[in-house]
Amino acid sequence: MRRFFQTIGSAWAWFWIAVVIVAWFPTMLLVYLLTVPFDRGRYIVGWWFRRLGVAMATVNPYWSFRRAGVRVDNPRHPYVIVANHESFADILLISHLPFEMKWLSKIEILKIPLIGWMMRMAGDIPLQRGFGPSALEAMERCRTSLRHRVSVVFFPEGTRSPDGRMLPFKDGAFRLAIEAGVPILPLAVAGTRTALPKHDWRFNPARAIVEVLPPIDTAGLTLEDLPALKERVRATIETARDALRTRLA
Repeated sequence: MRRFFQTIGSAWAWFWIAVVIVAWFPTMLLVYLLTVPFDRGRYIVGWWFRRLGVAMATVNPYWSFRRAGVRVDNPRHPYVIVANHESFADILLISHLPFEMKWLSKIEILKIPLIGWMMRMAGDIPLQRGFGPSALEAMERCRTSLRHRVSVVFFPEGTRSPDGRMLPFKDGAFRLAIEAGVPILPLAVAGTRTALPKHDWRFNPARAIVEVLPPIDTAGLTLEDLPALKERVRATIETARDALRTRLA
């Protein structure tokens, strides 16, 4: 019986999420047309698109999302943002942060009608996994975003952990931060792991938090410092995530 009500409730939530997406598209297109000629970094249209993520989470009665941690005083100070990855819902949770950031996304997602079209308008960055030239192009677009004073966000684990333990971090985000000379802004995510289980469309009740941790400077670092920087950021995020999980328990 519980499964039956979960199925009905999830279908109802998806209906309202679809309504929000359809309703958002015309305003997204209008913001895009009005701002792109003078906003080279697509900060404004990207910020508006992240508000869609907030709206999608809000109309879902199963979820309660909030943000915590350090306040970013200057939203146009560029960061390489690094977060642990627990669920698809992480994207909607991180969208609650009050500043814009560009996302790397599988190229297949950007081909989805409406959502994919809006991601392209927002300036999100396509990535074709397993294709080297695509990765090089994606990193160059990340550098361009940073030069336009817009942050970029990475899930350096690369995929969601099947058992909730953090996976090793990949080098890309840290190489980018060192080469671009911008700080890393760590995010700790907790509470989303079971919000939308992998390979299932049904929602589970979830209370989740994204915590903004103090920035980590990369000034003066070289690529020789990359392994130590990567492990420092990973340890910082893991400690904060474990503390958040305790608070949510």
